[in-house]
Amino acid sequence: MKPYLILFVFSLCCAFSASSQNVIRVQECKSDVIKSQVDSLKSLYAKDGFTVLKEASITMESEYEMPVVVPLQQNGWYQFVFIGEPTSRLYEVRMYDWSEKQVVFQQKRWGDVDGNIISYSYQPKATGFHMMKPVQVNKKKKKDLCGYVMLLKRTQVPAQQQSQNTR
Repeated sequence: MKPYLILFVFSLCCAFSASSQNVIRVQECKSDVIKSQVDSLKSLYAKDGFTVLKEASITMESEYEMPVVVPLQQNGWYQFVFIGEPTSRLYEVRMYDWSEKQVVFQQKRWGDVDGNIISYSYQPKATGFHMMKPVQVNKKKKKDLCGYVMLLKRTQVPAQQQSQNTR
């Protein structure tokens, strides 16, 4: 093999190994406060006939969106939940449909009644992927913020609602 070819292959291998270290990977986080809120919300939504489809704890950075892509079915009834670090000052979630049209925007501030939790229902008009982009702003802690996202789907009508419908 010619020396310049060996040098080229070697430099190419080094470039690939260096670039693979710069890949952003979603990392889990642990927060007893958020875990308690998650458990309470799961129980509450289960009583309303919702089942958890996807959930994840995620390490976030202040002021940076964390895109979450989810497949949704037309006319399905979904509940989205984002829980941010309790010490953050601002929480936002934007959701976009497949055509990149913003379909949901919610914002909460520290001090609101349910300040660090954003929860909303959504029924898509078409089947396809949607992107949820939560973000939180924390002036004191810029990195390693804990966040939690959940996607739930209504799979059954609650018993109390069924009895009301049969009257």
